[in-house]
Amino acid sequence: MGHWWYRNIVEPGKLPLLLALASFVLTFLVTRAITRLIRAGKGPFGNLTPGGVHVHHVVPGVILMVLGGFIALAGGRRGFGSGVAAVLFGIGVGLVLDEFALILHLDDVYWSEEGTKSVEIVILTVALVALILAGFLPFGVNEIGPEESTDRFTVVRTVAVNFLFALVALTKGKGRIAVIGVFVPFVALFGAVRLARPNSPWARRFYRHRPKARARARVRAYRHDRRWSALRRKAEHIIGGAPSR
Repeated sequence: MGHWWYRNIVEPGKLPLLLALASFVLTFLVTRAITRLIRAGKGPFGNLTPGGVHVHHVVPGVILMVLGGFIALAGGRRGFGSGVAAVLFGIGVGLVLDEFALILHLDDVYWSEEGTKSVEIVILTVALVALILAGFLPFGVNEIGPEESTDRFTVVRTVAVNFLFALVALTKGKGRIAVIGVFVPFVALFGAVRLARPNSPWARRFYRHRPKARARARVRAYRHDRRWSALRRKAEHIIGGAPSR
């Protein structure tokens, strides 16, 4: 375990990324716990309203992201400073993405159905960063033997090919499949060859003069959403709290 940790986390300079991910996830979970307590009127917590203005936690989140980013640029990828920068950046990202829906809609939709977009983007971000950390990318690793080098570059080549399929899946309106498919073989290919969602850029470009394809895309999207949306929303509500009615 120690050898794996050094070769794949410390030596390639991934430790700051790991610290940022851990602080990001912890900040999001703590923030959601506090906001749920505030919503229920429990505990010592409350909204910050200096001068009658509700200060959303996206504000300190942006400040921490800026601080962490500039410290990281000034200090490089290694050393104590890079660790501090990573933690500050991760905390800032956790606070900002927790209110992603508010930024997207420019409205306080935190406890509405639209607010679940924040939980969705957090899950996708965690999945993407975790997959990057888990990947055995060769960059920054010294003294790689021929066999290990071949294995690592095979992974890189696979990721590159998957990335092309992921781009197609993304233009077809399949963001979750695209993110996972960059690193998991055949997932992106599955999303790339399937029908696009009816409102996706791919559908607007290539289904414009194909009424049958548009109709099939609408039917398939309706069936998919009917089958999986309720389950996805339930999981999001467990993580982030159920919306207000």
